Amino acid sequence: MSSENGRGSGTGDHRGGAGASTGAESAGRTGLTGFLSLLRREVLRFVRRPRNTFVPPFITNVLYFSVFGVILGERIDQIAGVPYILFILPGLVVLGAISNAFENASFTIFHGRWNRYIEEVLTSPLSYRTMVGAYVLAAAIRGAIVGVLISLIGAFFTPVGVTKPLYLVAFGIVITLLFAALGVTGGLWADDFDDLTMLNQFILRPLVFFGGVFYSLNELPQAVQQASLLNPMIYMVNGVRYGFLGVSEVDPNASLAVLSGLAIGVIALDVALFQRGYGLTD
Repeated sequence: MSSENGRGSGTGDHRGGAGASTGAESAGRTGLTGFLSLLRREVLRFVRRPRNTFVPPFITNVLYFSVFGVILGERIDQIAGVPYILFILPGLVVLGAISNAFENASFTIFHGRWNRYIEEVLTSPLSYRTMVGAYVLAAAIRGAIVGVLISLIGAFFTPVGVTKPLYLVAFGIVITLLFAALGVTGGLWADDFDDLTMLNQFILRPLVFFGGVFYSLNELPQAVQQASLLNPMIYMVNGVRYGFLGVSEVDPNASLAVLSGLAIGVIALDVALFQRGYGLTD
């Protein structure tokens, strides 16, 4: 494959004066149009199939709130000074948002490889950064929509407020972008659909469930608390919980900084993998 510098660079790279400026502007318009077209295609792909993308998390979270929030919540004292159903809501939002962001990106990349229509994107004049950006952003949008949907479901069961809206939005953006980018990596790595299932069901979900969704870290033995801090989900769940409730068991500013760095790093990795043709070429 050609290098990043050779894609979508326009015809004015070696010209001077107005010619170079015109070529750069034309290439910029082409890149933006291509980005928006690819983004639109990826967003429409899941919007047009709500039974596959939005109905399952809706049903699953109605069950979560009914069983854990209502039935068990009535038998559990407050945690961190808030009702149990409110305590678990941020974790369920995180679980739904990152699962759907990861699933969307990993499936669309793998399905494109499997059916070889991703070659149409690879042979377009778009840069690799533009391709990755469109795939990641589309998946992050799906994750954000599901996160909002779960919040609305929670509001049906209990009054839901937002104490720190800026933190909530910031963590929502960062974690969906991070797992959308991880989904791109997974889609490039997977050899079959079973690999995608394994990543989501046997790695992602267990990390979330052991990430403080249903319990407080303070309830764990000291050694287990320290080991739990190695789980990145702890920082995501607590960050979103801080946005909703204003309470967190870890420093939200440090969490946001680390997660932002991870998101940037994984997106850069995806661009590098596209440049190398990893998983894209035979």
